Amino acid sequence: MLKKEVYRKFRVDGSENFVLKEFATNIDPLYEDKLDYKEQLRAITKQIDIRQQMMYAHDRYSTLLLFQAMDAAGKDGTIRRVVSGVDPHGVSVHSYKKPSDEELDHDFLWRTCKDLPRRGHMTVFNRSYYEEVLICRVHPEIVTKYQRVPEELTDDLGELWKGRFKSIRDHEKHLARNGTRVIKFFLNVSKEEQRRRFIDRIDREDKNWKFNEGDVAERAYWDDYMEAYEDTINATAKKSARWHVIPADDKMNMRLIVAQIVLDEMKKLDLEYPQVSDERRVELAGYRKDLLAE
Repeated sequence: MLKKEVYRKFRVDGSENFVLKEFATNIDPLYEDKLDYKEQLRAITKQIDIRQQMMYAHDRYSTLLLFQAMDAAGKDGTIRRVVSGVDPHGVSVHSYKKPSDEELDHDFLWRTCKDLPRRGHMTVFNRSYYEEVLICRVHPEIVTKYQRVPEELTDDLGELWKGRFKSIRDHEKHLARNGTRVIKFFLNVSKEEQRRRFIDRIDREDKNWKFNEGDVAERAYWDDYMEAYEDTINATAKKSARWHVIPADDKMNMRLIVAQIVLDEMKKLDLEYPQVSDERRVELAGYRKDLLAE
């Protein structure tokens, strides 16, 4: 298990001003070699599954994992490896891409609200409602042209973003008040590492399907995205819904850190298996006797 001091420095809870450039995109390896990495990750994900099974049986709490990142930061692989060992009855993953016409006809939280976790369940958002203050901020025509928000509400885009930040904070407070632990990750990849990964997608035939020329075009807006992320994290980081800004240039490091944070956050939930009354124990003993007698 990773020591808390390893990843505590990546936590943002709103108590101090967040400056993105002060957060590393790479750190020294937390593993000796690939085998050690796999063993560490397996041990952590096994514990996540145990906690998830207990949460499912307890049926009081739920967890919501949010992943935001620039393209090629490793969201898909991290999600797959962190939750792959969790009982599928208790976990679901939702990926949000270009919104449909129906989604555009609703408020910006609607399409993710319908996918929120039930009690006892873990839900993962691969991208989320935060796209509405990230990509929409970098490309405001999404709001003014496609989302069909009334013109008087888009005259001052600065006020629009402030309003959306407030809606998000209120939304996450509401989730916390109802037993949902919100765990937010920004996978912090460097521009140079993103470039290398894009080239790798071109060079390797088995990764050609991942390459999207639109992702390359978005690199021209890198600084705009970094500013949008910094403002968004500052506006929405709270102790009840902290952000975790994870170095993403080393994928194995990133997965270990994310998995350990998920486990530690789940350990904070007051979970227990349902208690069985003395009367019920007597009944169970009777059923056991009957089964043995068959």
